Amino acid sequence: MELELRHLRTVRAIADAGSLTRAAATLGLAQPALSTQLRRIERALGGPLFVRDHTGSRPTPLGELVLDRARFVLPAVRELQEEAVRFANTWARWDRFRLGGTHGPLLGGLVDRLLAAHPGAPVTTHTTWSVSEIADQLTDGRLDFALIGTCGESAPPEPDRLAWQLIGVDPVFVMLPESHPRAGEEEVELAALAGECWTDVPGEGCFGDCFEAACARAGFAPVQVYETDTASCVHLVQVARAVGLCRATFPPAPGIVTRPLAGTPLTWRHLLGWHPGSAAAEASGTVAGHTRAAYAEAVARSASYRQWLAAHPRFGEPITP
Repeated sequence: MELELRHLRTVRAIADAGSLTRAAATLGLAQPALSTQLRRIERALGGPLFVRDHTGSRPTPLGELVLDRARFVLPAVRELQEEAVRFANTWARWDRFRLGGTHGPLLGGLVDRLLAAHPGAPVTTHTTWSVSEIADQLTDGRLDFALIGTCGESAPPEPDRLAWQLIGVDPVFVMLPESHPRAGEEEVELAALAGECWTDVPGEGCFGDCFEAACARAGFAPVQVYETDTASCVHLVQVARAVGLCRATFPPAPGIVTRPLAGTPLTWRHLLGWHPGSAAAEASGTVAGHTRAAYAEAVARSASYRQWLAAHPRFGEPITP
């Protein structure tokens, strides 16, 4: 029998589990079947790989040698597979723009600018609430670029494998119906909204926890938080069923005002990402420039945000040295 990658995965699973019984459960096999497979692997490698007793399974010196090699071989093969899939999906070209994004005001602006600047290049989009899904699609080459957001200073997904460029930093504003008693204030104390229901879009990451922590510091717990799509969030605010959380670049909507929260308890970073090993990385500077321009346009559409930025220069588009 020739040694295969699945055999190395089996040996590693036994070592990780510490017993054949637990390893069989992890691998979805019956223990006798796993024992038979292990004996075949041991015959192929020339000796026993584990000492088995009432305490479980421990690697023999030969087993340690195999496990040491497996720790290098298995990740290398996985990386080779990912790189091959990424190459097959990109076909060594960047004269197209496959964009991914979560909710936010910038994806439409980026599409508009790319279509205008590169009229012959196809532009496609994929949106999801999941930043981890977006990262996976960048990694395996199904997307060329992605627009995501992260709460505060939290790290973007896969920071060691993907390149992320900061586009802008926004405070989180509150959306209020025009009839709200706080709608005329220049900024709103979070504590003044203690009795309100809230609405926000869903997503991964720490934003929900950070919001609850900010409310706790202000001395209250949210009465109710409705997580729903953007249009439904706007509707709930318009009919005064809730107040909403939004980035400062949120576009104006009828019957709604956006106001900064005093002390800026919550912030949001806009990021553009790509895989540095992809063919599309060659166009990263161009796409980043269009994304920054789309962000500047989004800022320009919000009079309240422009006014706020004048007194808070550390927000908005980062200053390049």
